[in-house]
Amino acid sequence: MEFFHPKYLPTWILILLMKIGALVPFRMQVFLGKNMGKLFYPLFSTVRKVATINIQKCFPEKNKEQVSALVKKHFESIGVSFFETANAYYGRDEKIQKLLTIESEHYLTDAMKDDRGVIILCSHFMPLMLSSRALSLKHTIASIYRPQNNRLFDKIMVKGLTNGGGIMIKNSDTKAMIKAIKNALPIWYAPDQDLGTKGTVFAPLFGIQAATISATSRLAKGGNTAVIPYSFTRTDEGYNMSFSAPLENYPSGDLVHDASQTNQILEAQIRKNPEQYLWIHRRFKTRPEGEKNFYADI
Repeated sequence: MEFFHPKYLPTWILILLMKIGALVPFRMQVFLGKNMGKLFYPLFSTVRKVATINIQKCFPEKNKEQVSALVKKHFESIGVSFFETANAYYGRDEKIQKLLTIESEHYLTDAMKDDRGVIILCSHFMPLMLSSRALSLKHTIASIYRPQNNRLFDKIMVKGLTNGGGIMIKNSDTKAMIKAIKNALPIWYAPDQDLGTKGTVFAPLFGIQAATISATSRLAKGGNTAVIPYSFTRTDEGYNMSFSAPLENYPSGDLVHDASQTNQILEAQIRKNPEQYLWIHRRFKTRPEGEKNFYADI
């Protein structure tokens, strides 16, 4: 009965819209989503400014007009992400499977055959939740997630991603992550957000010192864990699902070196599809001592 409280009415409406949205064909989802994003662009000035600052900092070679154009494209991707999240929670397996182009999956399957611990290293691109669902179509994985403040939406998210047999582990449950790795259960992990100074080191991202979670190399300690970069981005025809070779000499024992290595991988992925990355996150809010807050004037 808790979720029938009036405060959850907007969430129930959102759930209904997502269920309907998941039924819409892919090309129409993209068309509608991009136009939704165009409507969002003038309405959300604060997050628009955050995205603009991030893109200006990461692409200093771009002029004002180029930055503005990329921010507008990013908002279009935000609009499409509504449908991508709807597909993740409510889309049919057959529909999602038809949209996938898969590259170099052998890196993942070979590591799983070896009965190794596996960390599937992903990033906060707009189809993030769909990337987890797509993995679960063929593989049993554990997705590391941050619980939502909205308890109803959190329940829907967990249910949507576990219906196909996936497992969800809270990002605060380090013991469960370690247990999964030891039991050769691959974990899907996106460590590319700024969570403050606790458990982080400063490492360069686009030449900027960024507070970077060090848990990736800590989780990989032990010598029998493959860290496999994973990219999932939207194309004109659907989604490209791509895996890369396991990181070599990782972890190295140097947390800054390891964080720099994963940031380099992230940067390369972003440069291929910059409009699809989560630029509205304050990725550089934690600064080295003495440096000015990038977002202080917002």
